[in-house]
Formats: sequence, C-alpha cells, structure tokens
Amino acid sequence: MIALSAAAESTHHLQPLISDLGLILMTAGIAVLIFKKMKQPLVLGYLIAGFLAGNHFDFFPSITDMKSVEVWAEIGVIFLLFSLGLEFSFKKLMKVGGTSSVTAITQILFMTVIGYAVGQWMGWGKMDSIFLGATLSISSTTIIIRAFDELGVKGKKFVGIVFGALIVEDIVAILMLVLLSTIAVSDQVSGTELLQSVLKLIFFLIIWFLGGIFIIPTIFKKAKHLLTDEMLLIISLALCLMMVIFAANVGFSPALGAFIMGSIIAETTMAEKIEHLIQPVKDFFGAVFFVSVGMLINPVTLVNYALPVAIITLLTIFGKAFSSSIGALISGQPLKQSVQTGMSLAQIGEFSFIIATLGMTLKVTSDFLYPIIVAVSAITTFTTPFLIKYSERFAFFLESKMPKRWVKNINRYSVNAQAIKSVSTWQIVLRSSITQIILHTIIITAIILLSSKFVAPLVADTRFGNTLAALLTLVVIAPFLWALSLRRVKVEEVEILWEERKYRGALLMLILIRMSLGLFFVGFLLNIFFSPLVAFVALIIAIGAYQIFPKKLNEQYHKIENHFLKNLNDRENKKIDRRYANLMPWDGHMSFFEIKKESNLVGQTLQELRIREQLGINIAYIKRGEVTIPIPTKTERLFPGDEICVIGTDAQITEFTKFLTQNETESPVKVEETDIVLRQMEVSQDEFIQKSIGQFRAKTDGMVVGIERNGNRILNPESSLILEKNDILWVVGDKKRMNALLAVK
Repeated sequence: MIALSAAAESTHHLQPLISDLGLILMTAGIAVLIFKKMKQPLVLGYLIAGFLAGNHFDFFPSITDMKSVEVWAEIGVIFLLFSLGLEFSFKKLMKVGGTSSVTAITQILFMTVIGYAVGQWMGWGKMDSIFLGATLSISSTTIIIRAFDELGVKGKKFVGIVFGALIVEDIVAILMLVLLSTIAVSDQVSGTELLQSVLKLIFFLIIWFLGGIFIIPTIFKKAKHLLTDEMLLIISLALCLMMVIFAANVGFSPALGAFIMGSIIAETTMAEKIEHLIQPVKDFFGAVFFVSVGMLINPVTLVNYALPVAIITLLTIFGKAFSSSIGALISGQPLKQSVQTGMSLAQIGEFSFIIATLGMTLKVTSDFLYPIIVAVSAITTFTTPFLIKYSERFAFFLESKMPKRWVKNINRYSVNAQAIKSVSTWQIVLRSSITQIILHTIIITAIILLSSKFVAPLVADTRFGNTLAALLTLVVIAPFLWALSLRRVKVEEVEILWEERKYRGALLMLILIRMSLGLFFVGFLLNIFFSPLVAFVALIIAIGAYQIFPKKLNEQYHKIENHFLKNLNDRENKKIDRRYANLMPWDGHMSFFEIKKESNLVGQTLQELRIREQLGINIAYIKRGEVTIPIPTKTERLFPGDEICVIGTDAQITEFTKFLTQNETESPVKVEETDIVLRQMEVSQDEFIQKSIGQFRAKTDGMVVGIERNGNRILNPESSLILEKNDILWVVGDKKRMNALLAVK
C-alpha cells in the first residue's frame, strides 16, 4: 500500500515534466514540417512554435508548469553548447588569421558600447544596458552557416573571414558569460573583480585544455577496440556532464563546462564520429531549447516594447554590418570582401539567447529584455539571407558612389597590409619565453593546489603524512619545474641575440626570472606541508636533488610533452592539412569541393573536362583517401569521393559551383589549411627568364596561377606564356619545394 502510494506520488511529480516535454516536441515537430516546406530557418520555426504554445494563448495546448520548461531549456543549453564545442576547437582559434580577429573584435567592441549607450538613451537600467550590449555583439553561427548553404556561396573568398570571425566571437561569448556573471553577482562593475574573473577563466581553460588533451585522446585510443557507437555516445555525454559538474563547482556556468568538453573532444581522432553520433542529441535538445525560449516570450511585452524592438533591430543590422566592414577594412581586406563580411554578420542568435537567459536566471535584468532579444533575433534571421545575397551588389554600388580618391587609398592600403611583416629575433625569443612561463606556472600551481586539497587530507593521519604528500607532489611537478626554470627555448635565436651585446642583459634577466619562479614554487609547496624552518631545510635538499638529476627530468618532460603533442595533432595528421589562401590583391583564392559517386565527372580526365579552358580555374591538388596528388597533370582522372582544391575568382568559383551542381548536389566543404601553399616570387634567375610557364612548372613542380607584369595582372595564365625578367609570379606548390625555391632565389 505504501509502495503504491509512493509510486502514485512519484507519477504526480513527473507528470508535468513529461507532459510539457511532449508538448515541446509536438510543437517542434509541427514547426519542422511547416518551416521546411516554407524553406525558412528551423530556428525561427521553433521560436514561433514555442511562442504560440506558451501559456499566453488559450487556443493552443499550453504548458502546465513554467519551472519544467526552464529545466528543459537549461538541459537544452548544455547539449547545444556541447555540440557547438565539437565544431569549435581551440586549435582553430589559434589558426584564425589577423583579418578575422580584427573584424570580430572591432565589431564586438563597437556593438557592446553602442548597445549600452542605446539602452541608457531609452532610459533602461545599467544592468539591462550592459546585457543588451553583450547580446548584440555576438552573431549567429547556425543562421549564417544555414544561409551560406542555401545561397551556395561557401566557396567565395569572404566566407573564410566570416568563419574565422565566428570562432573568435564564440570564445568571446564564453568570456562574456563569466564576466557578466561576476558583474551580476557584485551588482557593480569592479575592475579588480573583472580582472580576477578573467584570470580565473584563463587559468581553468588552460588546465582543462592541457589535462583534457593529455588524458581523453589516450583513453579513446586505448579503448578503441572496445568502443561501439553506443558506448562512444554514452562516454561522450558522460564526459560532457562531468565537465559541467566541474565548471559549476568552481563557480562557472554549466554551459561553459559543456562547451569546453566539446572543444577538447574536437581535437581527438574520434571527433567526426562523435559529432555524427551526437547529431540527433543536438537536434533534439536544440529543438527543446529554442521552443522553450519561444514559450518564455510574453506577447504583451512585445506589444508594449514594439518601438525598442524596431530600434534595436535597425541597430543590429546597420551597426553590425558597419562595424564588421570597418574591422575587415582595417585588417587590410578590399572593399568588396569587407562589405560582404559585414553584411553576413548582421544578426544575433544562440549565444545572445544564452546571455539573455543568464540575466533572467540571475534576476538582474528586466522582464522585457528577454522577449525583445528573441524578437530581434527572429527578424534578423529573416533579413540575413537577403543581406548576404545582395552584399556584392551593394559593395559595387558603394564603390561607384565613393570618391575615387577614397577607393584608390583603400586598394593601396589593402595591398600594403597584405605584405609579409617580419618578426624580430628578440620578439620570437620573448614570446616563447613568456609562453613557457605562463603555461608551466599554471600547471605547477594547479598540481600543488589539487595536492593540498585532495592528497594531503588522505595521508594527514599517518606518521609521515605531510612528508609523503610533499614528496609525491614534488615528483609530479619536477619535470615542469625543470622546464620552467632550465629548459632552453629557441636555441638558435638566443645564440644570435647573445652575439649582440645589447640583448645579453635582457636574456640574463629572463633566465633569472624563470629560475626564481622555480625556487618560489618549490618553497610554496614545502610551506604548505611543513613549518617555515622545515620547509627551508627541505628546500635546500630539493634544490640539491634537482641539480643531480637534470637529464632524467629532461627525458621525463619531453616524454610528457611528446605525448601531449601527439594527442593534439593526431586528428590533423590523419587528414590533409588545408589552408584558406588567397591571391592578394586579386580576387583569386582557394576553394574546396568533393566529387560525389553519382557525378558524371567521375572517370574523366582533366584534359577531357577542359575545366581551365571553359571556366578559367586551376586545380591545385586532388585528395584521394589518404593520398594527395599535388598539381595534377591533364591525364589525371577524377574518382568518386575525390576532394579537389581549385583556384579562381569569386565569379569563376560560382560558375564552377554551377558546373558541379549539374552533376552533383553537395556543397563545397569548409575551407581549412593545406600543405599546398601559395608563394610570391620575382623572376630574377636566368634559368627561368624567357622560359614558358610550362617549362617553369616542369622544373619546379609549381603551378603559376598569377602574374603581375608592368602593373598588369594575369590570373591563371596559359602554359605557353613566356616569362620575362622582373615578372612577379604567384606560384602554388609543395610548401617545402616553394621554400627551397625562394631560398635559392
């Protein structure tokens, strides 16, 4: 009887949660069908469906408990950010070029400031204005990728800049979540607290990333023969939730933990498979999240705040388009690519919802801010495809209306900005030394703190507990202490600087700083477990032991480092390393396509296809499974699944996309990095003067894709063209061969 009563009570508590989930999924399903038929973004459908299914309307089935919707929304955020992390990876952030970084940062700073100013102008509170600026500064990855796919522009030059900017915005959004949480808790903008929050975030990001890359890929490799799809999915979700718990325990949002674990797994060789397995979970919880977001919108609020919605929508479209375009121009991009980039980023999306949700959850923002942000996102979702579609025409219109002097100065600045900037030897040494100090300081600090919190209590009751704990900790950190204080970095560069007397003092100071930090950490560790006097004696002994075994410590450190680097680079080593390259100041650039097995191009040679003669583009290489065919000859055939890298202008790439569409349906794959590189060289060697391009290619295995002669530019010249002295060549070829050729020159 008691058991039946307990079961009935349990059912009573579960019923609203389950029934509300059923309603969320039902509305999501209807939205999918309707908006798929209308060829509109599904995110928008989820928002509208949730809005109509909320408890503000009586003529639709409504939710019974808002708390249960908030629970599902929070779960949805966790898995949505986990899937975003899988597509992110910190290595991508490291490879983002200066153009994308400058574009993203310019746009973020501008929109944050202008958003705050507009909030204050409308009479909103300080926290509402701060959160408004933050939400308006982040563009939507989901909406942009969907629009690029639908418009078929993923092979165009500006797309690489947009993708890079989105990567930078993702990590800035994570930083904003932490900073806004700090501001919300303290209810004031304190520079000290913000700095502490940033340093805390950097500390944990580095520790989680280093530890995750060292451990997780190793587990996957060791257990590879045991991992079925089911087990891999369960383990991935378990790792995600484990990091969510870690993040929450150290004071960060659960969403941050999910994003970090996704980015760690993104570096493993299992990333593609996990991303494929997690796709249904992502779609499921993504739908749950966006429908839940729609359900939390109050229509009365939208009516009352229709004017602010209109003002903020116009601010988002024009402000983001303007600031992103200016950022791209500052970074050295031509006017056309800058305008295309800016108009592509003119919307807000998923991270904006999450930031707005944070303010609502912490109860520091007004009730009207959340529905306003959702409404602005819905409107800009509609406008994004049109802005991207007409961005090129608008760029040409703008160029025709601008003073000729302005256009000429922009073009000159663009060309000059693309020149290779030399980095001094001292900058190289200083950068490497600072990196060594920061990384090893964080690793050593983390190990000592973990030991004092978890190892010390376990052995505290034993006779020599403190000694044992200190010894174990010292053994673990010893290789990192050696690397921090004694490891030599950039040996050749340091020797060059040592020959110049003016750098000797600075080099000695760097060495002194590193050795002092090493001694400090040994003393810090011993002081935790012993009294100051005992710690001092132990420090002397530790320093002696430290000097006796330098070779062993060196070997141990390099073993740890090599293991980490192998895990970090395994995924990259298993596939071709490709790079988005372009011909500056031409409009030519590299784009990547895949030949489908159903394509009519399969089996034909490049000579038979006459791609260059018909469309004016060159094929830089063909990737076939694990084999790469650089600079393919005219007798090379195309096979199913071949990935080809082509070089041409935006217009030529568009025509080639149409050419492929007649035979295959898949869009060009995302641009990444490659070993086939683009290099600029001047014809000054006698062996190349008065030789044809065909002869140049036969001798160097490099393909000439552009020539600048007497101020005139020729893109993809014919092989019979004769080279003249002082011609500027743009050559595509193997990285090592090109570097060797330039060295000889």
